Amino acid sequence: MTLSSFFFLLKTYDIIPILIKNVGGKMSKVKIITDSTNDLDPNTIRENGIEVIPLYVNFSDGSYKDGVEITTEELYAKVDQIHELPKTSAIPVSTLIEEFSKWISQGYEIVFTGISKAMSSTYDNAVLAANEVAPDKIFVVDSMNLSTGIGLLVLKACKYRDQGQTAKQIADQLNSDNKKVLSQFVIERMDYLYKGGRCSSMEKIVGTLLKIKPLIAVRDGKMHVAKKPHGKMQVALDVMIQQFKEDLPRLDRDHVIITHSLGFEYCDYIVEKLKEIDASLPILTTVAGCVISSHCGKGTIGILYMVR
Repeated sequence: MTLSSFFFLLKTYDIIPILIKNVGGKMSKVKIITDSTNDLDPNTIRENGIEVIPLYVNFSDGSYKDGVEITTEELYAKVDQIHELPKTSAIPVSTLIEEFSKWISQGYEIVFTGISKAMSSTYDNAVLAANEVAPDKIFVVDSMNLSTGIGLLVLKACKYRDQGQTAKQIADQLNSDNKKVLSQFVIERMDYLYKGGRCSSMEKIVGTLLKIKPLIAVRDGKMHVAKKPHGKMQVALDVMIQQFKEDLPRLDRDHVIITHSLGFEYCDYIVEKLKEIDASLPILTTVAGCVISSHCGKGTIGILYMVR
């Protein structure tokens, strides 16, 4: 290979800017941190060097770190055993300070994004911790989402990091990207919504009698009932699949994620239908963690993606 050919390859694959940054010592180290509600699978988290801080799932007999001290399977087994629905709680400021300090001391800048500010005090706690540790090096982004709606933003952050962007540049990008995430879930049973105070007893009775499977959409950081299909679960899944099909022309094709709370049969059905629509879709499937499952219940399943 000639010298001119070598430099042509470097330019073609955008390697020169990265080499310049490395030679000049200006390439910043960026750690992407999220909370346990991101619901990405462990392999994806490990492969992308993502740091995850757990929220808490609380029963009368104790408090458990989401995904660390209790799994989704164990959560449902415990609910059946003690007939008690868990409550959830945010990450304490002290825990965030400790985690942020660890990475700052190693020379990293930090981008943190977790569950929507409108759904948890985790965001506000992260802002407090960032201001305490290093406000010029820690950037907290409101995902305006939950579950793998957060995960999509985290994967975007990793992509930007690998392109050599600084923590501030990544945060600025995410503050635009968070408005492009579309998350929708079908709820199989209304028990958890009712016990968690998200629907009235009358709504539960009517919903149960009519076999309503509410389609929940996350928009502007909050959950809304988008549609109320009734009948078999497949009817509701088809409604959600149709919504995806309508959004397909403007799909951001980095990732399409199907996330479920032990609804493996429903997941297989959706994957098959989406592949029929477009066999080239970059589909990831994940199981929801304990915090998300605590509020939505077993069988809940969603399709989450970004649009351009």
